[in-house]
Amino acid sequence: MKKTAKILVVDDESDLELLIKQKFRRQIREGAYEFLFAANGSEAFELLQENHDVDLVLSDINMPIMDGLTLLSKISQLNPILKVVMVSAYGDMDNIRVAMNRGAFDFVTKPVNFEDLELTVIKTLLHVQQLRDTLQAIKENNILRMYVDENVLSFMGGQEFENSLLANEVVEASVVFMDICGFTAITEKVEANTVVRLINKYFDVMVKEIIDHGGHIDKFMGDAVMAVFKGEYHADRAIEAALGVRKEIQAIKENLLDDTTFLPRVATGINSGEMISGNIGSSSLRRLDYTVIGDVVNVSQRFQSVAKPGQIVIGEAVYAQVKESFNCQPIGEVALKNKAKSLMIYEVME
Repeated sequence: MKKTAKILVVDDESDLELLIKQKFRRQIREGAYEFLFAANGSEAFELLQENHDVDLVLSDINMPIMDGLTLLSKISQLNPILKVVMVSAYGDMDNIRVAMNRGAFDFVTKPVNFEDLELTVIKTLLHVQQLRDTLQAIKENNILRMYVDENVLSFMGGQEFENSLLANEVVEASVVFMDICGFTAITEKVEANTVVRLINKYFDVMVKEIIDHGGHIDKFMGDAVMAVFKGEYHADRAIEAALGVRKEIQAIKENLLDDTTFLPRVATGINSGEMISGNIGSSSLRRLDYTVIGDVVNVSQRFQSVAKPGQIVIGEAVYAQVKESFNCQPIGEVALKNKAKSLMIYEVME
């Protein structure tokens, strides 16, 4: 049975509730959408604390008691998966930029074009569901790694299931390492909750672009992400995801509590080729990580380590595949750790 999407509408204009119920009457009748309503940010925040299954918030900016931008900051700390679309007459660029920097997913101006609003709601709910599916897969995978034993394997399908779970293979794929530059210095200046909120915000951007381009998250490592792209045009899709991440991250400007400004940048390394895919870890601890390993993976991380903030670095193997599709400029030869010979690297431009 398909889950009903729960949407919270926050606005001090009472007639908006009636308009929403009229315009979305079919979705409400069919059980596709369920709407909650609040007159200001304070009421909305209380509702969110009581309703942990809300998928989307549609919020005005100018409201009494607590405005929409303040609510937006609180939601980012409360639930990083929950997405907020700002619906406001204040459609100037300053308000849009502030809203986006605080984590807004999209922006709709008043008077509301309900056809545009409906498309925005559909797009946002689809993104939220993709994030939930990814997190659920990670959760299930972690549980499986921790509790794989004979009884569990027998229950889940016996020897055939065990063989498929423990099967290792050589795959042709692209590996991407993305590191948030300068983030370690931030951890020394701001409180822990802010650090976690910011890094989760940046990871959210990365995850969206990676999933949208057909990749999957292999692991999070401190302030870095490792992703793998398989299938057709895996190198092209890896670069497109990296370009998308760079564009989104470079548009963010963080005003920290100590009156300093943090402009996040991402250093990215991409490499393609054959690698081993399988369960790596400790069987005695029953902690196995389904991942990829090999020289291609290691070199990808080395490329990331030499990339400057905002750079996307690739090697000869990827360059040979994508040089006709992307604007790539040579950087030169570099000496990488554990490599006997220097390697030629290139930078992917806009």
